[in-house]
Amino acid sequence: MKITFHLCSLRFAILLLPLLPGGTARITAQTPHAAVALERGPVNARFVAVSDAANQVWVIERSSNLVDWAELDTVKIHNGRFRRALPDAATKPGEFFRAFFDPARQGMTSERTNALLLPAASFNYANPVLPASFTVNPILAQDNMRPGNLTTDAGATLGRVLFYDRRLSTNQTLSCASCHQPRNGFSDPRRFSVGFAGGLTSRNSMGLAHARWYQRENFFWDERAATLEDQVLRPIQDPVEMGMTLRALTNRLAAEPFYTNLFAAAFGTPEVTASRISRALAQFVRSIVSVQSKYDLGVTNNFANFTPLENQGRQIFFGGVGNCAPCHGTDNFVPGPAINNNGLEFPFVDLGLGGVTGNPADNGKFKVPSLRNIALTAPYMHDGRFATLEQVVEFYNSGVVDNPNLSPPLRNPDGTVRRLNLTPQQKDALVAFLRTLTDPNLATDPKYADPFNYGD
Repeated sequence: MKITFHLCSLRFAILLLPLLPGGTARITAQTPHAAVALERGPVNARFVAVSDAANQVWVIERSSNLVDWAELDTVKIHNGRFRRALPDAATKPGEFFRAFFDPARQGMTSERTNALLLPAASFNYANPVLPASFTVNPILAQDNMRPGNLTTDAGATLGRVLFYDRRLSTNQTLSCASCHQPRNGFSDPRRFSVGFAGGLTSRNSMGLAHARWYQRENFFWDERAATLEDQVLRPIQDPVEMGMTLRALTNRLAAEPFYTNLFAAAFGTPEVTASRISRALAQFVRSIVSVQSKYDLGVTNNFANFTPLENQGRQIFFGGVGNCAPCHGTDNFVPGPAINNNGLEFPFVDLGLGGVTGNPADNGKFKVPSLRNIALTAPYMHDGRFATLEQVVEFYNSGVVDNPNLSPPLRNPDGTVRRLNLTPQQKDALVAFLRTLTDPNLATDPKYADPFNYGD
């Protein structure tokens, strides 16, 4: 095997002779613009991969003598990564390949056909199939979809593209999905998320599934955003999270033909505005619904599909010694019209809602997200202090801290703090039940997946 590098002022190229039979190999070079790799996979398959490239254009060429080069492809990189199999000629002796960045070609735009992998017929976002309990009160009353921004298939499709696009951060390194990852229930497995410049957020990134059914409408842990439409724009402009201005964002998106196409489909005209970005992102977030959990099946068959331990946990949750339903009620597992203080600490380190309203009676109160998909969304609480569901259950079992704003469901009739005092088996049963609320299809549902084209 022989590797040759070519470097000049306009481009950086990596050249590769055919690799010896057997095994795999990866040759990587760091350029001023990105990391480039030429890989050999099984059965002599060859791949070119580019990473850390911010929506750049790269050229792939082939040669048999290192002098005469034939262009194989010119590719626009989306969201910083690309990987494509090289043609069959890569298995022939004496074939060289190179991938290089050329500043003169960076004017290539992203069309819908090369930027996105969207189905010919849109996914159904506007009319999801919901359990019967979601179509009547009390869940019906929890629906915060706004009359002026009803979810449409085209609007949520645009929102999905925006949600995964790193153009939304100032240096094109982060998207909404960076901190709300599908495999983690659209939350962040880190206690605090990492911003575009490496700074950390001050709170854990909560899961987004079933955001549509938060009756109070206000969003963020401290409810500082009055609506979901307001909330989705704030991380984009936050100096720690994504660091953009809305004017810079609209100009950046309007320069890409696939965006003007998507905006026209969603709103009737191609104009890219902050209001339309807000509405589309909110539509997509509200469309994230997961109703294929073990619990959902159990509702239809009187929980005959549950194990004895799961059924014991269900009984603890909805009544008896647990009685978790006042703060996590209905089949949507949300608090209804209340915001709660669950006794995490006193004195208060984080004032929560009180830091927004200035009212001492609101200190330590935080939004309660749906418990659906709770097994995916660790760590838990607004500051991610609990790494496991077992730790969460143990907190309610023995660790609730008395404070002036403690929510009524966590007090006994005599005013003392209510702790569950469960046996080890009861704690295991409650955790087992909580795990039944997770939909195993959420993380892999294609309608919520990254829609960008990354080559193969």
